[in-house]
Parts: sequence; structure tokens; C-alpha cells
Amino acid sequence: MTTHQARRTPVHKGPAAWSAILPGQPAPVPLPGNRTVDVAIIGGGFAGLSAARRLRQIDPTLAIAVIEASRLAEGASGRNSGFMIDLPHELTSDDYAGHGDDRGMIALNRQAIAFARGAVQDYGIKADYFDPVGKVNGAASDTADALNRSYADHLTSLGEPNERLDAQGMYQLTGSRHYVSGLYTPGTVMLQPAGFVRGFGEGLRAAGVGIWENTPVTAFARTGHGWTLTTPHGTVSAGKVILANNGHLESFGFAQNRLMHVFLYASMTVDLPAETLKALGGQPRWGVTPSDPMGTTMRRIDTALGGNRVITRTCASFLPGMEPSDAALARTAAVHRQKFADRYPALAGVKQEYTWAGHLCLTRNAVSIARELEPGLFAATVCNGLGTARSTLTGIAAAELALGLQTDTTRHFAAEAQPTRLPPKPFSTLGANAFLRFKEWRAGAE
Repeated sequence: MTTHQARRTPVHKGPAAWSAILPGQPAPVPLPGNRTVDVAIIGGGFAGLSAARRLRQIDPTLAIAVIEASRLAEGASGRNSGFMIDLPHELTSDDYAGHGDDRGMIALNRQAIAFARGAVQDYGIKADYFDPVGKVNGAASDTADALNRSYADHLTSLGEPNERLDAQGMYQLTGSRHYVSGLYTPGTVMLQPAGFVRGFGEGLRAAGVGIWENTPVTAFARTGHGWTLTTPHGTVSAGKVILANNGHLESFGFAQNRLMHVFLYASMTVDLPAETLKALGGQPRWGVTPSDPMGTTMRRIDTALGGNRVITRTCASFLPGMEPSDAALARTAAVHRQKFADRYPALAGVKQEYTWAGHLCLTRNAVSIARELEPGLFAATVCNGLGTARSTLTGIAAAELALGLQTDTTRHFAAEAQPTRLPPKPFSTLGANAFLRFKEWRAGAE
């Protein structure tokens, strides 16, 4: 009998702010004792919920369980910035362009967005939580403006629409004089990620999928022709299992020393009063990613999304132990306050109500893991910093593989190489964090 024991379960630092600013949700429903299903999915984020939906699309008769260690939208899926991006967005490049002809990946990203849009329609998710408004790459220096121009040239070569904004255009959008230019692309969907994930889970539950929260899977073992999952609340017997737990794939013993665990940090202001909004200016909703990938992401949201607030995201840590420290949270909160003040000096005293950390999983060669690991055991993992779109795709692919389908999605992930190995510790940790600090320093005003 093959047993995979969890070496750790997810640890989150700081509140899940996107969920905290929404109305309260019903009490969690843990696993109600022992259950038997056709397919068990470990992880209730974008990948796990997408896998459940795709399984149900292919075979409505399947018994499906989604098992989430915490609450829906309070893990990594509710701790991102809510950008569902269709275009190349390679975080390890200088200008997001990635490598070569990206048309195939763009088509798959748009497939993920269409799939998510279908969930919004089918499950009655609030339309404001899925806003196809596009996004802007903001540049705060001539160097960053050159990166924008390089990326625009790449997009134009692919036939993708893009629009340059000058400093005045950026001011009209954001209310900030910080930016010298911007590059607008229309295909990104801006999510209220917690609202979207909550609604997705509620829709699946109403469709008969078991959604069990506060139920960490501590082990799973091959038993006969299926699998038995162990949790604090009972066991789940399943013919097939999908691991939709991103970097915690490694916690169960897979892809050892091949996954890069990176935490990004963000802060969110208090709900801004009318006089502050007047001083802020700009539009009520927008999203600005930095022209330099290691710069600062900014978002503004309005009442329909949980209040008139501004979100600031910057700083990164490479943490193989998958647990950020309280000291890191305090350090990054101070950086966020300064980044906000740089953009809105007249509002420098505005309180940041929430600060949190979110877990990304990357590989050195930018591949995901969406394949069969052992007979009847499938992975939908490794977001590479693109969790909303890429995790949706890995969930779709794992579901299709589990039911024996070959599609463009499964073929894409099957064609990817294995993740390359990392240097031995402690060199990987020291080197990666030194590299991140250097990249943040080089990003400067971005």
C-alpha cells in the first residue's frame, strides 16, 4: 500500500481581506464522517473548484468531493490581487513577454476566462465580482516606460490590441501623478476573488458536489483500485484523486526540491470616506500592474466589491517552509504604507486596515504540473504566479485526464518538461531571496 503523509498543512498570515470585506458567509461544513465518492479533490481554490465543475460537465452522474483545509476564499485563492490575465505575463522576464510565440498560451488563458464566465452565469455569481474591464501596466520612470514599449511591440507582433496612456491619462485613471505612462490591454478580468470563489463553491454545492471546509487531508493511501484520504473528521474513499493544492503538492512528497515557494504581500485601506475619495480622484475601479514585474501592483475597488478601498501589493519572500513570519508581515506593511504615500502624498495618513501574505508556487522553467502522478492520482498544481487563470486551466486538465479525455488543454501540459531541480539548500534560499531583494531594489519607484 502506497501512503502519502502530509508533512505540513497550509499556514496563512494576516487576514483574508477580500473575504473579510464581504458579508458573512454561512458556517463552514466540515466532512460529516466517512464518505465514498468517485473523485476526491484536495484543495478548494481555483484549480479544485474548476476541476469539480469540469468533471460535472463531462459526467453529471459522478459523486465528487472537494476537501479544503481552511475556508473557501481564505487560502491562496482569496489572497491574490484578482487579475485574471489573458496575455503573456511571465513574472521571471523583464517585461512579461516570455519567450517566443505565445498565441497558444493566450488561447488557453482565454479558455480559462470563458470557463470562469460560464461559472458566473451558471451559479449566479455577482457580475461585479467578474469585471472584464482590462488592466494597465503602469510605468513610473523612463526605464519602466521602455519596458512598456517593449511589451507593446511584442503584443503588436502577436496581433493583440494595446493602447498607450500618457501621464495625464494615468492621472485621470488613478488620481495619481506618480505614473509617467501606462499600457492598457482589454482582455483581463478583474475579480473580487473571494466573492467569485465563494459563489463558485456555493454553486457547486447546490449542484450536488460535496464541499467540505476546515478539513485538512493529513494523508492518502492507495487501497485496492482506489484511494483512501484521511482527515480529522473521517475518511474519504475515492476511485480517483486530484491534488489541487498548488505548492503543497510537495508536502505530500511530490516534486521534491523542484518547486519555488514564494510569498507576496499586500495591504488594503479602510473603506474611504467621501472627502478622501474626492481628494483621491480618478476612476472608481481600476487595476495597475507594474511595468517591472517586481514593482508594485495597485487596485482600486468600490462599494459593490466590499468598499471604496485601494490595495497595494509588493515585496516577495522565497520560503521553502511555506510559512511567512510575523516580522515579514510587519516589514511589508511599512513598505506598503510608503508605496501608497508615494502615489498619493496628500493621503499619506490613510490607514491600511488589512495586511496579508499569499502563497505562490513557481518552477525555474515556468512549467506547471497537470498530469497523472500515479494510477488514479492526478495533479492540478503550480500556478507560476498566475493563479486565477493558470490554476483554472490545471483544474480543467486534471479533470479531463481523470476521465480519459485528450484535449488541447491536456496536451499543452503533457508537452511541458518536468520542473527543473533547484540548487541545494541553503544556497537556493539565500540566493533566491538575495535575487528578489535585488529585483525589488532595481524596480525602484515602480
